[in-house]
Amino acid sequence: MGWKEAAEPVLTRMPAVQRPEGHVPFKRKLAWTAGILVLYFFLTNISLLGMQSGGANDLFGQFRAILAGSQGSILQVGIGPIVTASIVLQLLGGANLLGLDTNDPRDQVLYQGLQKVLVVVMVALTGLPMVFASGFLPAQQSLSIGGLQFGQTQVQLLMFLQIFAGGVLLLYMDEVVSKWGVGSGIGLFIIAGVSQRLVAGFIQPAQGGFFYNWYMILTGQMEVGSVVSTDGLSTLLMTDGGMIIPLLTTLLIFGIVVYAESVRVEIPLSHARVKGARGRFPVKLIYASVLPMILVRALQANIQMLGQILNSQWAGMPSALGQYTEGEAVGGFFYYLAPIYRPQDWMWWTGAVTQEAWQVLIRISVDLTFMIVGGAIFAVFWVETTDMGPEATAQQIQNSGMQIPGFRQNVGVIEKVMERYIPQVTVIGGALVGLLAVWANMLGTIGSVTGTGLLLAVSITYKLYEEIAEEQMMEMHPMMRQMFGKD
Repeated sequence: MGWKEAAEPVLTRMPAVQRPEGHVPFKRKLAWTAGILVLYFFLTNISLLGMQSGGANDLFGQFRAILAGSQGSILQVGIGPIVTASIVLQLLGGANLLGLDTNDPRDQVLYQGLQKVLVVVMVALTGLPMVFASGFLPAQQSLSIGGLQFGQTQVQLLMFLQIFAGGVLLLYMDEVVSKWGVGSGIGLFIIAGVSQRLVAGFIQPAQGGFFYNWYMILTGQMEVGSVVSTDGLSTLLMTDGGMIIPLLTTLLIFGIVVYAESVRVEIPLSHARVKGARGRFPVKLIYASVLPMILVRALQANIQMLGQILNSQWAGMPSALGQYTEGEAVGGFFYYLAPIYRPQDWMWWTGAVTQEAWQVLIRISVDLTFMIVGGAIFAVFWVETTDMGPEATAQQIQNSGMQIPGFRQNVGVIEKVMERYIPQVTVIGGALVGLLAVWANMLGTIGSVTGTGLLLAVSITYKLYEEIAEEQMMEMHPMMRQMFGKD
C-alpha cells in the first residue's frame, strides 16, 4: 500500500468550502470578497485574550507587511503557515516525490487535502514558540473568566488555541475568496495590510508619518532653517520625518511594475476550424507574477524566526551563530542572512550602523543573491505547479482548438514553440522582481511596507483589476463564459 492509499481516508475528509454550482454573478462575487475583507480587518483588531499589554516582540518583524495578520491579534500568524506549506509542497512536487498528477481529479483532492494538513501543522509549529518561548507573546500570570481561575500555563494554552483557530480560519477565508469571490484571499490580505500601512505612512501627522516635518513647520513647532541644514536635509530626504527619497521610490516601483506587466512577447494564434478567428498568447515579462516573492521572503522569515527563538532559549548560543540587540540580529550567521529592511541598515558612512563596512557589504551581497536566485528558482517552481509551463500551456491551447499559424496542429509542436520563451522569461522576471525588492528596501518606502510588500501590492492590484474587467466582460456577454468554460 502506497502513501496515497494510506492517507486518502484522512485527506479526502478534510473540511473544504464547497464550489459553486454554475455561474456566480459578479455582484455576488464582489459581496463575498468585501465580506471576507471586512472580517479580516475585524479579526486583526481582536487582541489575544490573556496576553500582557506591551513587551511583545513580533517574530515576523519587518516581514509583517507581506505575511499579513497583526501582532498580538487572533490573526497573529497571518498567511505565514499557508505560504510555508506551499513552499514544502512545491519542493516535494518539483522533486516528484509526491507522485501526484494534478490533472487527475482524485490526485487533486489528495493534493488539496495534503495542503490543508500541512497548513494546520505549520499553524501549530508557528504558534507554539510564539506563546511558550519567552519574550514574544507574554501571558498574564493569572486570568479569571466567568468565575474560573486560570494559571499562567493555562493562559498560554488558551492564547495558543486562539492563534490556532485564527490561522485555520484564515485558511478557509482564503478558500472562500478563491471559490466564491474575486482573486485570491492571500492576495487580498496582502493588499489590505500594505494599503493600510501606506495610508498611515502618508497621512498620520506624528513621528513616522510622511507629513511630519511639514506638519511641524506649519504649526510653528519647527523652523525652516533647521530643515534645510545638513542634518535636517538628510532627515528630510531619507528618514521617517520627511522621506522624500522613499516617496520617489514608492512612486517609481508603482510605475516599473505597471510597465513590466505590459511588457510581453505575444505569440499569434488562430482557430483551426473557425476561419478568421485569431488571438494572441501573451508571455509577460513578469510571467510568474510577483507571488513567488512571498515564498522567498517567507523562507527568510522562518530563518530569522529560528534565530530569535534560539537567542531567547539558548543562553550560550555562539556569537558566530548570532548576536542580538533588542531582538534584532547585529552579528553572526543570522545577521548576514537578515534582509536589508531600510536605508539605515546599510549606510555605514552615516554612523547609522555599528557594523564594519565589509560586514554590511557581505549582508547586502547575501540579500541580493538570496532574492535574485531565490526569485528565479521559486518562479520556475510556481510556473510548473500552477500549470503555466510550456507543456501545460501547449495542452490548453490545443484543447481550445487554437494553433500557431505556420505550424502543424500538434501539442508537441506548440510545446516546443513555448519552450523558446516561457522558461527564459520566467527566470528573467523572477530575478528582476528580486532585484527590485532589495533595491526598494535599500532606499526605503512610505509606511515601511518593504520593497517586497509594495511589489506584491501593486502587482496583485493590477491583476485584480484585470480579473474584474474579465468578470465584467463575461457578465455582459454570457456566450463568452461558455466559450472559455466559465459556466
